[in-house]
Amino acid sequence: MKGSRWLFALVLAATPLHAQQVSDRHAPEAPSAVAAGQKSATGTRWMVATANPLASEAGAAMLRAGGNAIDALVAVQLVLGLVEPQSSGLGGGAFLVYWDAAAGRLTTFDGRETAPRAATPTLFQTAGGEPLGFMEAVIGGRSVGTPGTPALLDEVHRRHGRLAWGRLFAPALEHAENGFPVSPRLAGQIAGDVATLSRDPAAKAYFLDATGAPLAAGSRLRNPAYAQTLRALREKGSEALYEGELAAEIVRTVRAAANPGLLALADLRDYEVKEREPVCAGYRVYEVCGMGPPSSGALTLGQILGLLEPYDLKGLGATSPEAWRLIADASRLAFADRERYIADADYVPMPTRGLLARDYLARRAKLLAGDDALPEVAPGNPTWDHAMAAPARADGATPELPSTTQITIVDAEGNVVSMTSTIEAGFGSRLMVGGFLLNNELTDFSFRSQKDGVPVANRVEPGKRPRSSMAPTIVLKDGRPVLALGSPGGSQIIGYVAKTLIAHLDWGMSLADAIAAPNVLARFDAVEIEAGTPALALEPGLRALGFAVKTGPMTSGVQAVAITPDGLVGAADPRREGVAIGE
Repeated sequence: MKGSRWLFALVLAATPLHAQQVSDRHAPEAPSAVAAGQKSATGTRWMVATANPLASEAGAAMLRAGGNAIDALVAVQLVLGLVEPQSSGLGGGAFLVYWDAAAGRLTTFDGRETAPRAATPTLFQTAGGEPLGFMEAVIGGRSVGTPGTPALLDEVHRRHGRLAWGRLFAPALEHAENGFPVSPRLAGQIAGDVATLSRDPAAKAYFLDATGAPLAAGSRLRNPAYAQTLRALREKGSEALYEGELAAEIVRTVRAAANPGLLALADLRDYEVKEREPVCAGYRVYEVCGMGPPSSGALTLGQILGLLEPYDLKGLGATSPEAWRLIADASRLAFADRERYIADADYVPMPTRGLLARDYLARRAKLLAGDDALPEVAPGNPTWDHAMAAPARADGATPELPSTTQITIVDAEGNVVSMTSTIEAGFGSRLMVGGFLLNNELTDFSFRSQKDGVPVANRVEPGKRPRSSMAPTIVLKDGRPVLALGSPGGSQIIGYVAKTLIAHLDWGMSLADAIAAPNVLARFDAVEIEAGTPALALEPGLRALGFAVKTGPMTSGVQAVAITPDGLVGAADPRREGVAIGE
């Protein structure tokens, strides 16, 4: 048993080098100011890290013009919705964590999509009450929730932006009107989704050529419909999407789809962004802060780190088999609680404080004290908020696909933004309106509403926000930000962020190396290993410890900025096309 664990040392020592070698394999055409394939940068004034060079340049342009982190964020998201439409955009939603330097205050903004008022808990069930197949639910209007991203951008700019609203649209308008090169990643994803994109006339006309073939990498793509939408938003603010002709077109498209949805004009008109208190978890000398419910990101990440805190990961080191056993089982325990308890706290009672209580985590951490994998994990019994009795809860059935995008920005005044933005699955519902794709976010609800008469917390309800794994994060030390990060990747997001934090904070890896290290994580029963990396050699040792093991693509997209005494360090995940730009 002990001998098998030494496999970890053979694997992890080579990790950062391998990841960096593959980082530029799919590098897109980049602006002249950015070296193609650049994955890290330093600066003394500001830093922006996004998933696409054109988006990073848009944010940098706003910062060079005297804008702040919020101005840059708006410009970045508008460009990402054009050049990376499969991942995020005006038809989706986002969570934003914001450090206001002048106020010395951390806050979060919830721009998550909402279920239509007409939705019921059986939305994703057959007539017999069984869950639909995932793609059966995704394609078409049934999965579309009320978009939140336009309202979120408008709200945070109104409250915290500096530059004029209209100025922020210039980069996206330029690329929409004059065209941009289709990146290799976008081209590859279009090629893999031809059949479903062909179902919607607007999506088919945009993503496929006249012969029905997918657009090739390097093709110049214009989007006049998106330019028209941008001009409307520039003139009227987010009201242009939530009321009037564009809103009516969204509703018509959703309701006329082959798999029709329930979205109504009133759902759009009444959408609200919610400012919420951040959820923070202590870890060593740090506070790791992020988005609370309806996101499971900060709570589950905080639990993983809290369960690991009694153990000397630094002393064990990055090549220690014992360290990875602890990380895997801590993650499994946290995910058991996540599946049972976490949902939109505006709709269901939540043990938010109890899940991160030190005495609760200390009790759960004792489960990790053995030598081998836990044979099984189960939810714990945290203390409920408001001293209420624990309600009966059943585990749900919630598929989550790895799409989404991450934006991380620090400006010259020290304001910090970490925002994770999504339309859920790649290309969302595959319905296109106004030059952008509509989300399939409602499939983040549990398809099963109850089990043996016991309700599932994350069931569909009218106006409710589906649970998410998005984990935009800001790390504080002595009450000040030292690191901001996040990632796309469905429910694997939490493991990607945890790995990066542990590698950087505990094991002293550089930010770029921590991101590039092969992904190894656990959510439920199996440990998952990133295919095509030296970490595959871990499989025999993990199985010997009693873990089930799965391998496959694990395309994280961590974008991070560290705030150090010597300046700013930005890094972009080499698995995607992003870059960090700083001055």
